Amino acid sequence: MFDNFRRDIKVVFERDPAARSIWEVLTYAGLWAIFYHRIAHRLWRAKYAPGSKFFARVISQWSRFLTGIEIHPGANIGKGFFIDHGMGVVIGETAEIGEDVLMYHGVTLGGVSLEKRKRHPTIGSNVVIAAGAKILGAITIGDRSKVGANAVVLKDVPPDSTVVGIPGRVVVQNGRRIDAQALDHGANLDPEGEMLRCLLRKSEELEKRLRVIEADGAAPVSATVGETCDVIDATDDVNPLLKRIDELEDRLRTLEGKLP
Repeated sequence: MFDNFRRDIKVVFERDPAARSIWEVLTYAGLWAIFYHRIAHRLWRAKYAPGSKFFARVISQWSRFLTGIEIHPGANIGKGFFIDHGMGVVIGETAEIGEDVLMYHGVTLGGVSLEKRKRHPTIGSNVVIAAGAKILGAITIGDRSKVGANAVVLKDVPPDSTVVGIPGRVVVQNGRRIDAQALDHGANLDPEGEMLRCLLRKSEELEKRLRVIEADGAAPVSATVGETCDVIDATDDVNPLLKRIDELEDRLRTLEGKLP
């Protein structure tokens, strides 16, 4: 256990360029959270010591109170684990973490089952998990992989991979990009804006066709003819546009019905 403590201190200097001295490092909440967990985990595994699991939970909760980091005493954590900043990290009971893993604040290693079995992630060695990432379920993150900030990972990740997005998708594996559209998880985040753009296109096309019919008696066919727009929760800003489109469609049908 003391070898783990020494390794935990050493890795801070390796992973944090802001670390200047041992006294400064000893103020790190992430380091204290690991110290407390090493002790709590030892008690948790003491099968024949009466009340050991209770005291392990007490230490775990005390650590949570002091550091803002919640690690279940049953979690199995390897050497060289470093939590940078740390606030808001949650690590579940059956989570397993390999050696030399770097984790940032707001990360959750959570479960998706209420059954008393393996239900939390297994993290390989030399993995980097960025701020806010959520890794859920009894899945495996392969060695030397990286999990992007705020990613929600629900499936296994192969070794030497980078996963991003919601839900998480592997975008780089073995140093090579494997999905040209991997970063389109930012698409369709503004459905109201897309609805308005669609309605404006439809309105402009209807007005164009209406002017042509009134002038020449024939209207060109456009790519937007027949386009449907998904109207969601029409607001006061959208209602006038919807009304204008209805008027244009009624007038267009009337004029087209009079054409020979």
